[in-house]
Amino acid sequence: MSEFILNVIHRPEMVPEYSATVTGHGKEEDIGDKKLLTESLDIFRTQQRLAHENGLKVTIHMTYASLFNAEAVQIAKDDHETYGDEIALSLLGLPCEQFREKYQTKDFCIWMFSMEDKKRIVDDVFGKFHEIFGFYPESTGSYYMDADLTNYIKEMYPSVKCAVATCWEEGPKAYHTCNNSWYTLFDGGPWAPWIPSKQNTHAPAANEEEDSGIVAIPHLSRDLLACYDGNGSNFGTHPQNVLRGMIYDSKTWEYPYLYNLIDQYRAQEKYNNGYAYNMMFVGPGWMNKMGRWEAPYELLLKSYSDGCKYYGDLKKEGKLIDMTMSEFADYYRRKKTYTEPECALWRDILYGSDKQVFWYADPYMRAGINMDQGGALFDLRPYAAKLRWEVGIGTKHVQDASYPFLIQEKYRAGYFTHYAGEGTIRSAKLSHNGEEVDLCLCRTKAHFSQEGNTRILTLDPVTIEFADLTVQLQTKEYFEEGTGSVKIERTILEMSDPSAEVELNEYMVACYGTTEYPEDMSGIVLRCEGSEEKQITYAYKCREESLENAEAVLAVIPAIETKVSMTQTGGGEGYIREGYAFSPMFTLGYKKKVSEKEVYATWLNLEKAD
Repeated sequence: MSEFILNVIHRPEMVPEYSATVTGHGKEEDIGDKKLLTESLDIFRTQQRLAHENGLKVTIHMTYASLFNAEAVQIAKDDHETYGDEIALSLLGLPCEQFREKYQTKDFCIWMFSMEDKKRIVDDVFGKFHEIFGFYPESTGSYYMDADLTNYIKEMYPSVKCAVATCWEEGPKAYHTCNNSWYTLFDGGPWAPWIPSKQNTHAPAANEEEDSGIVAIPHLSRDLLACYDGNGSNFGTHPQNVLRGMIYDSKTWEYPYLYNLIDQYRAQEKYNNGYAYNMMFVGPGWMNKMGRWEAPYELLLKSYSDGCKYYGDLKKEGKLIDMTMSEFADYYRRKKTYTEPECALWRDILYGSDKQVFWYADPYMRAGINMDQGGALFDLRPYAAKLRWEVGIGTKHVQDASYPFLIQEKYRAGYFTHYAGEGTIRSAKLSHNGEEVDLCLCRTKAHFSQEGNTRILTLDPVTIEFADLTVQLQTKEYFEEGTGSVKIERTILEMSDPSAEVELNEYMVACYGTTEYPEDMSGIVLRCEGSEEKQITYAYKCREESLENAEAVLAVIPAIETKVSMTQTGGGEGYIREGYAFSPMFTLGYKKKVSEKEVYATWLNLEKAD
């Protein structure tokens, strides 16, 4: 039986991050402005009413500022009694007169504070919550929660079992579309609920020892294609994300994309053992009386009302189960195992293309596969390293909380480059009589299946035409749960000349980083292993080594404590290649002559480096 789970989360921000500058335009800043406080409470009441009218439970994320407001506290208590809403605690919404006076700062992102201040603030906020309600919350959250913060909260307040812990792909792409002013950089995490490890919030726990003790959920459910290609803040199941993206009919005020996006999330149960998830997390700033995102208040109100009705109707039809965050945490731990992956076979529902991508995340990796590029792997995060990445003032990463990539086509070009350099991608090339074709140029479609603990993508065959030879090739990709490995199998189905041979070049171009800007590649070690060992220590010198029938070709990247390797079924020549300053990548690969009906497989493997 399939289950589609929904979390609706409201937070009564007394000083909404979007409303303060609009309502108070032209005035000196006053975060205690009574007009602003009144409007914020009115919007919060409206959001609560719309959810309840449609039969939906809400998790109320009380902000620090709202704990000083008797009216906000009473609304939460009343709705808990009447509708079963969960009263939880948000680490967003810190700014208020009391906070500014006590901490003497305008910072509001909990993960950016020093660890000492994180602890002070958490104890302050949790203590105030207990003073008001007489108990500690079971749920909390922010845009992002780093591992040290989460570990401290779980140690000191063990009642917490669920947290909003990251925004999917809220990194440089979002930063650039906010005029380089939105310093929330946390690419590389899961897009759906997970159990974060104690070492790194983004990397799921592989076992009980690594378990941070909470279930994490994303801040909003994003379009897994449009969000990666563009600004994620425009493409989510929060109705006003869709308005911000201008994805509606300006005459009729209708937004079919919103409903299509919700339905595509529902469809993910086909790839996740009958389970799918969606969330909507809103504060009052989105429904400002003066309008937002070039939309009047009336449209803002209509979109939220319609969104709640769509969810409510699904619930009435038995197609949706609404839960509070703490209820969901219990459900998730019953439903999922540590190594069980999250899968998403996603198609374009916005731009009218046939583009299709596949996302896979487990405790060892996050990987993206693009069928418009022949099944090439275009994004790879080595969770196997469980990289400890401290964030905040006093650390090496004050703002950048992203999990580093080995492959990222937006920040490192992917297959299509403008010059002689290479971009990061995992693909294959076919060569014959001096001609070469990269499978990145071969559009195809994928079909999902599962055999035991292996998730399989079977791609439609593609046809490659050389001057004197036509080759039909099929790709299958196997994601082997609990191993940190992806097997890629190529089958030569047919050739116009059955006696011909072509050279198959399985390759991976990679580097490491979290932004568009290159990192220092010095010290990376490349190796071919087999009957002998050949090694290159990266020094930007364009060197290359190869070894017949290599057992493995690999790279050790000390900066991110990662070892990545390729292995094969046999018979191929393994090679390693060093990049240069203008193209600071490295390449691992195998070359093998193949003929009709032949099957050749390689594995991509991730491990934590010694």
